[in-house]
Amino acid sequence: MKPEYVIIGGGVVGCAVAYGLLKNGHQVTVLDGGDSAHRASRGNFGLVWLSCKGLDAPHYAAWTRRSVGMWRELADELEQLTGDTINLEQNGGYDFHFSEAEMQTRVTQYQYLRQALGSDHPFEVWDQARLRQEEPQIGPDVVGAIYGAEDGHVNPLKLLRAYTKAIKILGGKVITQANVEHIEQQADGRFCATLQDGSTVNSDKIVLAAGLGAAKLGPQLGLKAPVKPQKGQVLITEKLPPVINRPSGIIRQVNEGGIQIGDSKEDAGLDDQDTMAVTAAIAERAIAVYPFLANTRLLRSWGALRIISPDGLPIYQQSSSHPGAYIVSCHSGITLAAAHSYLLPHWLENTADSPDLELFSEDRFELSEAR
Repeated sequence: MKPEYVIIGGGVVGCAVAYGLLKNGHQVTVLDGGDSAHRASRGNFGLVWLSCKGLDAPHYAAWTRRSVGMWRELADELEQLTGDTINLEQNGGYDFHFSEAEMQTRVTQYQYLRQALGSDHPFEVWDQARLRQEEPQIGPDVVGAIYGAEDGHVNPLKLLRAYTKAIKILGGKVITQANVEHIEQQADGRFCATLQDGSTVNSDKIVLAAGLGAAKLGPQLGLKAPVKPQKGQVLITEKLPPVINRPSGIIRQVNEGGIQIGDSKEDAGLDDQDTMAVTAAIAERAIAVYPFLANTRLLRSWGALRIISPDGLPIYQQSSSHPGAYIVSCHSGITLAAAHSYLLPHWLENTADSPDLELFSEDRFELSEAR
């Protein structure tokens, strides 16, 4: 019989891993925390994004591109299995720039990445005239954009719902309001997770995909889990007819018609409340890109907490002291969902076709501290 897994964390990262393990024939239980938990999967921007990823970390750029390349297969598979639509579009996207010098600096980074990877890592430089052919509403302050042909976006809430539904269809369990307080490995090697209500859940292997909750639970399994929060804010406008053809890292028009504006970064601890100064800055930049937004009604906004490692890259690690316990942590759970569903289960199983994730282990932080 194949090992039985417990996944701690019912967001996109945990559900993606659970889905892949179920497809590989394992028994899987997902423990999803209570409503008071900080839920990155319910507050994110919804990008399936390659551009700007790993510009100084080629191994991360390569890992991201593998995932982006499998995303259409994942979307089609989830939609066929569940009957839900997750609104994936992969028609390219933009990295806008307000100065020629700034854009040239980014081009130099992409050229380095292509050389380091020895690949055709995709990017095109569009001046303002070329950009306006595709986006007539673009503002005069935008000098151009770097176009990423493989970029796209998805409805993140529909994705999470489809994953949860697919897990149940495949025979997995999702236990909600399951706040894990303690984990221990028993004498027989199996794991016992004790919940806040005193109940326990046992498994052969355990995957910590609990976002910020990993900082508390990781050390119980001999894992450092050096994650911290980074606040990002999002603004949502009224619903409009289609007016933006492709997404960017800061603005996208969602399938329902609203325009989503974001990409702020704040070190605010666990405070996920809106910050007025940041809200104003986000709005000002959005209007500079698309001036018509100045006359568009804003309906709502929110703050959410990203899960960030010391270098911003994912963490994939099996515990050396508690074999069978793993941490899976990243701040790009949407983009990496396909890799987590199709490739990461092989790493957890330690099969011959397991991806090489050594560069994403926690050991890199020890090396950094030693220097």
